[in-house]
Amino acid sequence: MSRRTPRIALDRLRTPRRIPKFLKAASICVLIAGLLSPVTQVAAADTSATAVGDYCGGQCSDILPPGENGNATLAQILLNQAFGTQPDHAEDQLAPYGNLPSGYSALTDAKINNFFNDASFGVASDQVASTTKPGGRSDVTIVRDKKTGVPHITGTTRYGTEYGAGYAAAQDRLWLMDVFRHVGRGQLTSFAGGAPSNQGLEQEFWRNAPYTEADLQAQIDSAIANNGARGQQALADAGAYLDGINAYIDASDSGRYFPGEYVLTGHKDSITNAGTIDHFKITDLVALASVIGALFGSGGGGEVNNALSLLAAQSKYGVTEGTKVWESFRERNDPEAALTVHNGESFPYASKPDSPQGTALPDAGSVTQEPLVYDRTGSAATAGATGASATAAATSLTSAKRGMSNALVVSGKHTASGHPIAVFGPQTGYFAPQLLMLQEIQGPGLSARGASFAGLSMYVELGRGQDYSWSATTSGQDIIDTYAVELCQDDYHYLYHGTCTAMDKVERTNSWKPTTADSTAAGSYRMQVYRTKYGPVEYRATVGGKKVAYTTLRSSFLHEADSIIGFQMLNDPDYVKSPQTFQSAVQHINYTFNWFYADSTNTAYYNSGDNPVRATGVDAEFPVWAQTAYEWKNWNPATNTADYTAASAHPNSIDQDYYISWNNKQAKDYTTASWGDGSVHRGNLLEDRVKKLVAAGGVTRASLVKAMADAALADLRAEDVLPKLLKVINSSTVTDTTAAAAVGKLSAWVTAGARRTETSAGSKAYSNADAIRILDAWWPLLVKAEFEPGLGSDLYTAFTSNLPTDEPPSSAHGPTGAHAGSSFQYGWWSYVDKDIRAVLGESVQGGLAKSYCGSGSLSACRDTLISTLKEAAGKTAAQVYPGDDQCSAGDQWCADSIVQRTLGGIKHGKITWQNRPTYQQVVEYTSHR
Repeated sequence: MSRRTPRIALDRLRTPRRIPKFLKAASICVLIAGLLSPVTQVAAADTSATAVGDYCGGQCSDILPPGENGNATLAQILLNQAFGTQPDHAEDQLAPYGNLPSGYSALTDAKINNFFNDASFGVASDQVASTTKPGGRSDVTIVRDKKTGVPHITGTTRYGTEYGAGYAAAQDRLWLMDVFRHVGRGQLTSFAGGAPSNQGLEQEFWRNAPYTEADLQAQIDSAIANNGARGQQALADAGAYLDGINAYIDASDSGRYFPGEYVLTGHKDSITNAGTIDHFKITDLVALASVIGALFGSGGGGEVNNALSLLAAQSKYGVTEGTKVWESFRERNDPEAALTVHNGESFPYASKPDSPQGTALPDAGSVTQEPLVYDRTGSAATAGATGASATAAATSLTSAKRGMSNALVVSGKHTASGHPIAVFGPQTGYFAPQLLMLQEIQGPGLSARGASFAGLSMYVELGRGQDYSWSATTSGQDIIDTYAVELCQDDYHYLYHGTCTAMDKVERTNSWKPTTADSTAAGSYRMQVYRTKYGPVEYRATVGGKKVAYTTLRSSFLHEADSIIGFQMLNDPDYVKSPQTFQSAVQHINYTFNWFYADSTNTAYYNSGDNPVRATGVDAEFPVWAQTAYEWKNWNPATNTADYTAASAHPNSIDQDYYISWNNKQAKDYTTASWGDGSVHRGNLLEDRVKKLVAAGGVTRASLVKAMADAALADLRAEDVLPKLLKVINSSTVTDTTAAAAVGKLSAWVTAGARRTETSAGSKAYSNADAIRILDAWWPLLVKAEFEPGLGSDLYTAFTSNLPTDEPPSSAHGPTGAHAGSSFQYGWWSYVDKDIRAVLGESVQGGLAKSYCGSGSLSACRDTLISTLKEAAGKTAAQVYPGDDQCSAGDQWCADSIVQRTLGGIKHGKITWQNRPTYQQVVEYTSHR
């Protein structure tokens, strides 16, 4: 069966044949005259955005595909759909980004900006494309450069600066901002259409953050009240930012150059201009923040799945031995794991207690997932809709959150210039328009350039200041716990400190009808979540015969707005002046991120997040009883606040020789919620390359970019595991001709570097294509044949629920679906590596509790590998790459390719696969204030 790539309804905009008849008959020229031109902009031959306090010396660069302009009028959408025409600056960063895989081998410092943008402050006078005084204000100017159209916002007052930031955000991302404020409220289908993918998206996020309007406002009130003058400044900044957004809405509405998606989804009439675009309000910003926090910054969860696999292990092997087996697969603190803080310093967190207390494991067979969707009608009741709901639930409840970011930072002690160098950025998926947007913002107390999530760009969230740069990767430490609340009276009351207490029911009813953008038939449903003081109900079960509801309590629940203070500090040149003040700023961010810093002298790292102080004896891996003795220390359910681990207890470092991060383990004894931090992790792809560069010395920006780009093309399985598999196979002469041929192809690929690269730039065909096809087919076969016989089908299946076996580039994984670039984050490569090394008699630290491949026999293991390899070699390309809505069956390159997934009406072409941050900086500062 062909894979279907998840998509939102607007993906369905293919050609103008779906445009209503009156638009088909209309003249494109008339539409262009009426709708294409944006707000009148002031010619700026003598105007420039002056560089303020820029200490990078022209050595700061960045890139964010596909392009800065994420808004398109109806006419521009029609032209794009009919002829492929792109609005200005809609995809001018896509080609440079996509060309790096074929161009990095010859990279020099002088050529870096062939693949990146110059990220210096300001715009030279001869590079000014336009100058705008938003709202006619005299205290702010938006200058856009010719090359990329990035807004450079300069204000003489704080209010004017933030007003300009809001105006620029709406100019570049209004439609996307509107989409995601509805996602955050669980109202996407009513706004954008009822496509199954829209249903799944709103369900996934609303399950994690089922907030009422009062909840959103309470977050704002709390964040302001608890942060003194900075809190008040944040409120004022947000107000000015919203005023700028709404000023653009009014101007684009009256001028009729608003995003054309509003017409195509039925919110505006293209002829009469009837209809409204709702103004943004401050609670919209919290709704947006809740989506971003859930997607990238909320580690934890999965305790019920952990309990189920532990019970399966104990059922298979007995309690004692089964627990040992479970722990060996869990790899809480694997001694062979790649570490970000690699100097041996220990940061204990969420470790296994010596004597676990309060654990509430479910009775066998009693667990049922709490339904989210009720009262389905029309298209909401189709198989596609129910399938999307199941996928959304699985994604929402797993601990395997898609992290997708990396960082390479080298101390000046090991660089050619003596100044630190950093290449870093977040992998946020690929969308059109992109979730992030670029800007420079200069005003009183503000001086930064970089990327921010659309609708939250009152501050730069990842980027550079005057003499420093910062970035983040998702860390995934456990800030979510599962509690077993004992039921009383009925299924909707529970015991809280001995009192039978009613659950709160939060509901959202959505309905939709067909539009030009989304032809999905009319339908509706009701989403319903029961909330307790211990968080939303996610499962129901019995524990020791008692009926319970399993709830999830997240430390950032009701606190997504708190992080605004940390971002404000990062943009303040009077606050961040050193690695220490940088660390102090990011301590105010409660999202679970790894933060990296570089200036002309120092580097730094800090792991952020509100890590709750758990009661003594509580094992964070499993559900615990909802009783006072097992609650977080000093937890207040009314505010969802508690005691959190001290800043010094978070992994942190200043001036380590180098730092790498690709969502790997942070430090010794620091346990993350997701599985897979073992001997083989994609972090090793960076660790091996950067360690080699540092050992040689003389690191340059170009050499560090090359290390990143090379790792971005590597197949982790082929680089770090395949040589050991081939060692087992070649322990005796391979006599079978099919197997021998496959071994030859795989060996040649390993010798060539084990990369997934085109034969030549733009060929859309891989070198070593047969070897890649064989490994893609072989890996799932060999993992199952290696482990299922020993584990048994029940335990094997349970473990695959904790950790998927594979994640090649062509897999349909995570909330962004296939064609998302990010690969090799989760898989069984560490298990295979440790098991095979044990079979070979090699030293293994932290090995599995038992041998699996051939039950530890080299010859039996070899037979298993050869038999599965022969099966894989016999699979055709069409079987391995069955095709989807983007690619025909058998098209290997296309199956891997990156697609800018449409969240609006503009489409872009595919680019070749690379496993790389979406927004990325390359920085080397020459001096400091």
